[in-house]
Amino acid sequence: MDEKLQQYRQSINNIDAALVFMLAERFKVTQAVGEYKAENSLPPADPGREQEQIARLRQLASDANLDPEFSEKFLRFIIDEVIRHHEQIRDEAG
Repeated sequence: MDEKLQQYRQSINNIDAALVFMLAERFKVTQAVGEYKAENSLPPADPGREQEQIARLRQLASDANLDPEFSEKFLRFIIDEVIRHHEQIRDEAG
């Protein structure tokens, strides 16, 4: 394989690994949030917070020259999964 292509692919592999570990860390924190919400009878979803996060991420994406639409889709996927986890925690606690 071409050495330059191999270097690019290794960089991509490293970035992908960092993304996976960052997502795992994020989900550890959101798990704690879900438990807190269940213990305090708070709803699994917080639409206001979600909109703030999406707006913030869209701005960060724009600043980084990344497509804000893509960043919103990515965050929406994560938010939906977090809400699903929070609902599951609530249902198991109740």
